[in-house]
Amino acid sequence: MNNFKEKAMKIVFLLTASFSILAVALICVFLFANGIPAIKEIGLPDFLLGTKWKPGNNLYGIFPMILGSIYVTAGAIVVGVPIGILMAIFMARFCPKKLHSFLKPMVDLLAGIPSIVYGFFGLVVIVPFVREHFKGNGNSIFTASILLGIMILPTIISVSEAAIRAVPEHYYEGALALGATHERSVFKTVVPAAKSGIMAAVILGIGRAIGETMAVMMVVGNQARIPNSIFKGVRTLTTNIVIEMGYATDLHREALIATGVVLFVFILIINLVFSIVKGKADKE
Repeated sequence: MNNFKEKAMKIVFLLTASFSILAVALICVFLFANGIPAIKEIGLPDFLLGTKWKPGNNLYGIFPMILGSIYVTAGAIVVGVPIGILMAIFMARFCPKKLHSFLKPMVDLLAGIPSIVYGFFGLVVIVPFVREHFKGNGNSIFTASILLGIMILPTIISVSEAAIRAVPEHYYEGALALGATHERSVFKTVVPAAKSGIMAAVILGIGRAIGETMAVMMVVGNQARIPNSIFKGVRTLTTNIVIEMGYATDLHREALIATGVVLFVFILIINLVFSIVKGKADKE
């Protein structure tokens, strides 16, 4: 009976793993089967490096959207990564238990808030603040970066804290035994030992930032142009798809799917770079 249960569970695990692989494969097949023909018809250089997106004139250049996605994601990293990592270090090694029992649910709550709610918050609070104290009308790269930086905090904090807590306690105790202070033991011994998990947290945060749509669409300005300032509006790859997919047909629709292909390739490149860096870090 035990052997039967073991074999049955192996089959269940194999089926679930196969389903996950099949789902990814089907997504890849759909994207590339519908996107590659459009890229061929438009021309790869014109599609990736073109600066004009005017479907009515058969101009499908997504270079401004690529730059917009990169600028907004980079801004979110600048805002969210330092705060998230420092917050995780504080919660894992410096935070009193009573305070931690309050902060942890708050971080989890941030992760559960729908993106549309973040978008409303950005539209009602951050946009007027930026409009009043900085340049422009408030709908800009700067505003979207702040909002996305807030949105990626729960992911970075939770994963980084788990990685820091997973470091064996004797690392910390050994540093103390050698005469290091509590702060030095944490920052010079524990945190470097957890760098692989912290890097994973950052990559997950980047994936969340580059793939976010609704919240960004409400505060970024949605202007398909190459910006000359962080206080100018842009359009990202994801918002371009959402805004126009509802009425797109023929080549226009295929070009939007091809935009999804480019976004998918970006995510693959990010994960590949992370795997390479993680492999080097593990060897060290």
